[in-house]
Amino acid sequence: MAASLSLPPRITHSLTPLRRTNRKPGRRDDVPLTPRSARRRESQSEMDSPPAGDDPSRTSSRRKEIQTGTEPVLEVLDEEEEENGALRVSRRKSALKVSSRIRKQLNLLDGRLSSDEDEEEEEFVPSRKELQSSDEEEDDDEGDEDEELAAKKSRRSSSSHTKQKTRTPRKTPRKAGPITPRRHRHATPSIPNRAQPARRPGNILEEARARLHVSAVPESLPCREQEFQDIYSFVESKVLDGTGGCMYVSGVPGTGKTATVQEVMRCLQHAAEQDEIPPFVFIQINGMKMTDPHQAYAQILQKLTGQKATADHAAALLEKRFSNPASRKETTVLLVDELDLLWTRKQNVMYNLFDWPTRRHARLVVLAIANTMDLPERILINRVASRLGLTRMSFQPYSFKQLQQIVTSRLNKLKAFEDDALQLVSRKVAALSGDARRCLDICRRATEICERSAAGLVGMSHVMQALDEMFSSPYVAAIRSASTQEQLFLRAVIAEFRRLGLEEATFQQVLVQHQALCRVEGLQPVGVSEGLAVCRRLGACRLLLLEPSRLGVLQRLWLNVSQDDVLFALKAD
Repeated sequence: MAASLSLPPRITHSLTPLRRTNRKPGRRDDVPLTPRSARRRESQSEMDSPPAGDDPSRTSSRRKEIQTGTEPVLEVLDEEEEENGALRVSRRKSALKVSSRIRKQLNLLDGRLSSDEDEEEEEFVPSRKELQSSDEEEDDDEGDEDEELAAKKSRRSSSSHTKQKTRTPRKTPRKAGPITPRRHRHATPSIPNRAQPARRPGNILEEARARLHVSAVPESLPCREQEFQDIYSFVESKVLDGTGGCMYVSGVPGTGKTATVQEVMRCLQHAAEQDEIPPFVFIQINGMKMTDPHQAYAQILQKLTGQKATADHAAALLEKRFSNPASRKETTVLLVDELDLLWTRKQNVMYNLFDWPTRRHARLVVLAIANTMDLPERILINRVASRLGLTRMSFQPYSFKQLQQIVTSRLNKLKAFEDDALQLVSRKVAALSGDARRCLDICRRATEICERSAAGLVGMSHVMQALDEMFSSPYVAAIRSASTQEQLFLRAVIAEFRRLGLEEATFQQVLVQHQALCRVEGLQPVGVSEGLAVCRRLGACRLLLLEPSRLGVLQRLWLNVSQDDVLFALKAD
């Protein structure tokens, strides 16, 4: 009895899925299984393996029943597949709903919102047959792991691509309006054209004011005919002979030095265009437009060849150009304005400018302009002064007749001034400095005063008011109220400036002039301590600018007002 109740030994089956024998070509068994394929193989192994406690003969008969279809195992599998299919359908519907909502939001941005939402949902919901066919295709793909991995990669890339394309809608839609074109990054700036032509002078006074402007180019330069002829002959002879040379032009400011030289060059360029003289190259530089005197090399090279270089490299290239012979080399005429501002401690810039014309193959003509007559002898060393040569031209200050002639020639038979008023302006300016620019400025101011008072012509009262405005500054009032020694010290400063040709001097140099003026005026000459006290009082009034140092008698000083204002204030007394 006990033997009949004994059960056969329990057989344990591992859940390791069996390998298929009918493998596809190129299939590897060591490919990792996905969770879905693993579950499928587990279910297959469970069907193949008998449950615990069953008879092996019973399991073999069950296999036969499954093969013959006597046991309803297929119905259970169909139910499970239907449940899985319904779950997939529900998942697909939710995903499609989300996609349809995103599509609606995108359509809202474009203004194409559909009125029927249900139709739009049904439009994207697939049918039952399509779902089944897609399930079958997925089952076939699961048999091949390589294809499944490739499909996963493609799905990831497509999902990331759709994530990049889906954008969150804006709360406020864009306003429909004209689209402004983008501006070009490298657009060339341009000045807009005038809608109307430039306004012409409305009356005689406006016409006179335009003609008397300093920047207005006159038809001719009166009172400088002799200087014009001398400069023209010098440059013309050098161009015709193909040689080089230097000319030093000096004179006080406002005497027409630069204007005369530029007029000479215009006439020579016109003669070259008419083939009367050989062609030449004209270059002009100004020392006041440079922060460093060595920049003159770079500017000359750029204007001569269009090449940009540093100062040292430009000096080397110019040295090579003016030293070596070259066929068909044209003569170069160089105008150097404000020469005294190119002064350096070694004076190498001035030396090169005056030494290059002496080269045999240079064909360079230099016209140097400065305000000091004795600049070569005073501040230039011997080797530089010897290169400059003896060709010099001095421009004297204008007399009152010459100033009256200059204003009359600019007006060109335009009756805007009374004869007495014009003569008064000319005499006042000639007594101070002889500066033609100052005379033109006073005449222009007189026309403005006359136009304000609604008078016909510029008279004596208008000229006197313009002179008072021009010279009646607070500095002039301070000079007039200064003591005798302070006024003499200012006169000594101007005298020393004119002697040196510079706008600065030391206290020791000015003290010598001050003591000489005291002897001329019959006063007791001041000592060093008294002179320093006078100088410091003028510096406190800002009439003089003093060097902040403790050098004593070697302290440098400058005028903080123009020399014309100082002379006007002192002569008025």
